Amino acid sequence: MSALRKKFGDDYQVVTTSSSGSGFNQPPPEKKRKRQRFVDKNGRCNVQHGNLGGETSRYLSDLFTTLVDLKWRWNLFIFILTYTVAWLFMASMWWLIAYIRGDLNRAHNDKYTPCVANVYNFPSAFLFFIETEATIGYGYRYITDKCPEGIILFLFQSILGSIVDAFLIGCMFIKMSQPKKRAETLMFSEHAVISMRDGKLTLMFRVGNLRNSHMVSAQIRCKLLKSRQTPEGEFLPLDQLELDVGFSTGADQLFLVSPLTICHVIDTKSPFYELSQRSMQTEQFEIVVILEGIVETTGMTCQARTSYTEDEVLWGHRFFPVISLEEGFFKVDYSQFHATFEVPTTPHSVKEQEEALLLSSPLMAPSLCNSGEKNSSLDCLETLEDNDSTTKLPTKLQKITGREGLPKKLLRMSSTTSEMTYSFGDLPMKLQRISSVPGVSDDKMAGKASKMSSEPMSKSVADLPPKLQRLAGGGGGRMDGHLPPKLRKMNSDRFT
Repeated sequence: MSALRKKFGDDYQVVTTSSSGSGFNQPPPEKKRKRQRFVDKNGRCNVQHGNLGGETSRYLSDLFTTLVDLKWRWNLFIFILTYTVAWLFMASMWWLIAYIRGDLNRAHNDKYTPCVANVYNFPSAFLFFIETEATIGYGYRYITDKCPEGIILFLFQSILGSIVDAFLIGCMFIKMSQPKKRAETLMFSEHAVISMRDGKLTLMFRVGNLRNSHMVSAQIRCKLLKSRQTPEGEFLPLDQLELDVGFSTGADQLFLVSPLTICHVIDTKSPFYELSQRSMQTEQFEIVVILEGIVETTGMTCQARTSYTEDEVLWGHRFFPVISLEEGFFKVDYSQFHATFEVPTTPHSVKEQEEALLLSSPLMAPSLCNSGEKNSSLDCLETLEDNDSTTKLPTKLQKITGREGLPKKLLRMSSTTSEMTYSFGDLPMKLQRISSVPGVSDDKMAGKASKMSSEPMSKSVADLPPKLQRLAGGGGGRMDGHLPPKLRKMNSDRFT
């Protein structure tokens, strides 16, 4: 315990979720009412098909698959029953031929040649069939050339026996070689956890492979089963939603040599975007996990399934590490496979965290630009000046003072005075240091600001086009003295 606290910190507390693990003197969790699962922990689906009506005939059309899907006790019963009926039927056919020919009454006559030698009754006919079918051939009972119907029945017996053997033995072989038992050695953690990983709220669970043989091309998928109602009023009792476990990045392709932790990042695209620790207590959902891969020894596809209900998802927990480095190899401790420990985790959902982050952010430039309040943003000022000034000027003056003729430097200089009246943070560093000195009056600050703002204005006239320089008088003064009287009057009305 002390080593664990030293490794993970004093705030972390170990919690075992395994029923066989050692206790940590913690009160047992409150048991919730067990509800119906769609998929059991062992992967069995709790679905029964009823009221099929005339659709049951479809099972007979695929008889081989139907026999393979049956339970073992029914397979053994059908296997024994089929061979017994076939043997009795063929033995009856041989006895019937002997009865029709009268071989039963003259069986001990040495001068008479029967169809089958030494067949006196039904048991002897049954023994002849078994010796022929199993190719035992004791030599005491045999077919003669005086019986053409016996030869035809012998051919029919060989063909029928081969068909029955191929069907039943093939069915038993397929059922024995099914990779369902391979899924028994693929482990899933008893609980899923939700905690922070790489700065993001993440849903995690663990998978492991108990065998040394690998699962080739192993792939994992997750489905969220949750009831919902559409905007049209339609109720979907088991709506299936896909949980992204790394499909876009290839993280769903597993190299399952040691236990792996599967992660689902909860973001805006996740169905758990609005899930919080409080809302999880009232939610009802089921996470179905499907692991598929090719068995390395047989080459057959294997699928393992499990599920996690809402009461099996632990908020604020993390899985205990199970891999340790030994001398020359890595050791996996499966006794801690299901164990988790508590970690500091926010109880709020991702949506609530994003909303709180937006409300606490000091930069609300888009909202301020759209509002009627004053602001010191240069982009907003340029937009307002362009929309206001160019619409009031005549067409000729708009062409002269348009954005394509007026440099952006002049626009920035024209907004310097208004920016200084709103925020000292936009002043140059020299003026900010002066303003921070106690005893400096506002008049001195204003003089400093006007002096500093006039210097770039005088320098920027040289950057204007020649036509604007002539209109400006070459000294940075007003351009009204060089305008026609009509334009001068309109411009004075604009400034007033």
